[in-house]
Amino acid sequence: MILLMGPTASGKSALALSLADALGGEIVTVDSAQVYRGMDVGTAKPDEATRARVPHHLIDLIAPTEAYSAARFCTDARVAVEGIRARGRVPILAGGTMLYFKAWSEGLSALPRADAATRAVIDAEATARGWPAMHAELARVDPATAARLRPNDAQRIQRALEVARLTGRTMASLQGQRAPADASASIRIALMPRDRARLHRDIAARFDAMLAAGLVDELASLRQRHALDRAMPSMRCVGYRQAWAFLEGEVDRDGLRESGIAATRQLARRQLTWLRATPAQAFDPWEPDLSARVLSLLQHGSPVR
Repeated sequence: MILLMGPTASGKSALALSLADALGGEIVTVDSAQVYRGMDVGTAKPDEATRARVPHHLIDLIAPTEAYSAARFCTDARVAVEGIRARGRVPILAGGTMLYFKAWSEGLSALPRADAATRAVIDAEATARGWPAMHAELARVDPATAARLRPNDAQRIQRALEVARLTGRTMASLQGQRAPADASASIRIALMPRDRARLHRDIAARFDAMLAAGLVDELASLRQRHALDRAMPSMRCVGYRQAWAFLEGEVDRDGLRESGIAATRQLARRQLTWLRATPAQAFDPWEPDLSARVLSLLQHGSPVR
């Protein structure tokens, strides 16, 4: 099994396709946004021709009104991996949702499942008081978790408060022994850009391409077809959150572009922070003959010199 990790806009998809072609593989997408049906442009979802060329799994699983979790990812990915192996092919888990990689490799803690009623209460309180106030509440009941979260990190503050209200305990106290979703041997490949300026340029070009491809129109259509609100996990995804603000008249087109690029850079920064602490074979995504070097590692145990 191959785990292919990297920040957004680092070329993971292209490398995964190249490896799948060379090794007879199928791709299991490790992406918390590509699970949503209809969210194609803003998630850089592979098109039909690409998916016909190489099978992709864990794409278009749920409606944007639904929620997905690391626990469900592990369940769905295990089924996909077993099917790939049964066909005599190589599973390639590729993407940028680091929480899912962590859950797959290290296992899940004994945290309670999401509770819709509790989340609705927390969201209502946040609407009335603001997320910084909810962060202050979290600091009283779970100071360790609050200390590592930004005051406007709505999704993580909501989850930590939900856990505290459901169990009366902190997140850390519930994180005990973990069993990995799949304990079999795997090779971890991490794309680690050395040229941060180039990554930033590629991020800007990627977001511009999404805008040109109709990101705003895609979101407008989704809002017509589904009972969406901006607090839903799907609408918190980078790109959609900024496009929502544009449709609400809170930012102009320039503001949409600037905020979208800035949010994508922040996402890449978080991904790289996680990767630096993760044991993996690291490659610069722009080094010459990247695919050949990674294949050499997979087939012979060391990259081509």
